Amino acid sequence: MKLCLVLVLLLADAVSGSIEKRIVGGKSCDKDRQYHVQIKTVQGGKVCGGALLNTRWIITASHCAEQNVKVELGKQIPAYKINKLSRKLYQQIPKEQQFTFTEGKPHDIMLMKLSKDAPAECPTISFPKHECERPKMKQTVYIGGMGSMKAGAKPGNSVRCASTDISECGENDKPASIYQSDESTTMCAFKPGVDVCYGDSGSAVEFDGQLYGIVVSDPPDKCANTIVMLDICHYREWIEETMAKHST
Repeated sequence: MKLCLVLVLLLADAVSGSIEKRIVGGKSCDKDRQYHVQIKTVQGGKVCGGALLNTRWIITASHCAEQNVKVELGKQIPAYKINKLSRKLYQQIPKEQQFTFTEGKPHDIMLMKLSKDAPAECPTISFPKHECERPKMKQTVYIGGMGSMKAGAKPGNSVRCASTDISECGENDKPASIYQSDESTTMCAFKPGVDVCYGDSGSAVEFDGQLYGIVVSDPPDKCANTIVMLDICHYREWIEETMAKHST
């Protein structure tokens, strides 16, 4: 599996606002999750995560974007490589290059097409096979983000990782009400002491070394101990079709 960290800043006109969820109870990722994407809005002040799928595409939660974005790649790349690549690490993505899955209502999952190829030095996360099945109850999955050490703390400067276990979803464990959600698209995870907090929406969920979910938890006033995710296996065909359709 290839790994990379990418920083995405969403362009807007204001400088204030709230911050989305960040990993609580995690540890340093060291060299893992280098595919990680950080997304930040100025207007509205959201901070989110995402993942680099290949040299042209990022996957995240739909509520993290839907406006012009600026992408900075390479937060986890070694310093000597960043110095060499620095001028190649920035680009902008207009709203027209953002694609949300819609089936009646929109779903809280988005593909964003980069305006030009990411440098080859930026690794990516791999997909499961077409006929994949979501992780089963009590199986361990892996999450990560630019996380604070505790709820309410300021964002960190490095990616932090944690493991959590697939669990039952409660009645209120689902994406925001503007998005479609049911048992076929949504899965949940829980582990004492591990939360998604401000900044982690849109981040990748790893299972068996591959992308199996996207974090969509969005509690308005606290960190989320039960982590809500969208099941990548449900969207596997749409992801490939969308990338192929907009490849030129």
